[in-house]
Amino acid sequence: MSEFLVNLLGERLVNSEKAEVDVQALGSKLSLVGLYFGCSLNGPCKQFNASLCEFYSKFKKSSEHKDKLEIVFVSSDQDQKHWQDFLQEMQWPALPFKDRHKKMKLWNKYKVTSIPSLVFVDAATGKVVCRNGLLVVRDDPKGLEFPWGPKPFAEVVAGPLLRNNRQTTDISSLEGHYVGVYFSAHWCPPCRSLTRVLVESYRTVKESGQKFEIVFVSADRSEESFQQYFSEMPWLAVPYSDEARRSRLNRLFGIQGIPTLILLDTEGHMITRQGRVEVLNDPECRLFPWHPRPVLELSESNAVQLHEGPCLVLFVDAEEEGELEPAKELIQPIAEKIMAKYKAKEEETPLLFFVAGEDDMSDSLRDYTNLPEAAPLLTILDMSARAKYVKDVEEITPTVVETFVQDFLAEKLKPEPI
Repeated sequence: MSEFLVNLLGERLVNSEKAEVDVQALGSKLSLVGLYFGCSLNGPCKQFNASLCEFYSKFKKSSEHKDKLEIVFVSSDQDQKHWQDFLQEMQWPALPFKDRHKKMKLWNKYKVTSIPSLVFVDAATGKVVCRNGLLVVRDDPKGLEFPWGPKPFAEVVAGPLLRNNRQTTDISSLEGHYVGVYFSAHWCPPCRSLTRVLVESYRTVKESGQKFEIVFVSADRSEESFQQYFSEMPWLAVPYSDEARRSRLNRLFGIQGIPTLILLDTEGHMITRQGRVEVLNDPECRLFPWHPRPVLELSESNAVQLHEGPCLVLFVDAEEEGELEPAKELIQPIAEKIMAKYKAKEEETPLLFFVAGEDDMSDSLRDYTNLPEAAPLLTILDMSARAKYVKDVEEITPTVVETFVQDFLAEKLKPEPI
């Protein structure tokens, strides 16, 4: 266990008194680590920090599991004095200020897209136990549900579900169905845009004879807004008044922003977190139930995934539909091998794979990342780290791609700034 934590966090952490904390010794007792991603200059982080301090203090004083949990602060501060001042408010250790490489690895590994974020991970394996620790702090202030591990979807969603004609049903209506869990709100313009498309997709899938149902989990700010928004939807919803169940579903799927559409198979296991992208990319629903594809064609609707972690992008000289297929076929075996390897380890894939032709989207990405105009051009882009890795060679072969990927994963490549 300690060896794994040393690999994850490094040999030394620091505390508010500027003293070093030995990770090897720390890890000998722990079963759970809360990785707290934040920044001293961020208002919501300051607010959450006060709640986390209260939660931590109570847990360490009264929980029978007090020795099994530790929080580690992973800062995105750019100023050391601001970081040091913020650390003074904390009762837990932090990654050293200068260890930016380790911090960025953690951001990417755990797909952190916003702050504050608190991700609980197994201290022995690093696997995510609970992605949305903010809701743990809010909903379980005494820590009675430790270690906050995932429960089956059917258990978490259990209870009455609404239809928009005000009739109710229960989870038996979901049995044998693919299920979309839709986190959305009327006040959010991207949510309303997605809802219009999703209504058509829902009807298309139902008309094709597939068993498909959607459960709306509202983030609206009032019952009235919820009712107004839900009246546009032909599917089911968790009652707005059942705030505890809505919160548990947010916690179960680690929701960090809306709109989010989670797709589940007929057994309640996750197919993809990227339902939003899939629906927008496949309006005719030909690829339903939208299992993850090893290689994506870069488009306006899926470009958002470039910000979720490192992405391999192969730029090629292709303008017409179908011309990207040879490029996809080139990198698909490598992408499939990476996906299979990490799926077997029950870990998220550390790299997404894209091919990009010659269009406005590709031009914008090249301009933003200051890439050369060459084609073919093999790149790995890490937007959150503002880093790029470029392989500019005359011929891109499977061996070239595989070596490039393996060297990146082994941290043998030198990044260039974006």
